Amino acid sequence: MNKLTLAAHESMELHEALNFKTLCLAKSKLMQGLVFDQELKALMQKDVEQSIQAIAELQAVYKKAPFEAPVPQNRPTPILS
Repeated sequence: MNKLTLAAHESMELHEALNFKTLCLAKSKLMQGLVFDQELKALMQKDVEQSIQAIAELQAVYKKAPFEAPVPQNRPTPILS
């Protein structure tokens, strides 16, 4: 059976999407410390949780890339508590 892999341009586009989503996640996480409205903070937390799920899904697809980079097992520690 043929193993499905991504084409080089698909891998690069997926890599860009993964980087962008990771950057958006970091921004949302950091901005939560500056928000005082509880409804907005809850909405931002929901965005963080959905972004983590989306990143996990993108990483699963990224494993099909022909020149896959290893995905670290640990996450960076947050700057703000």
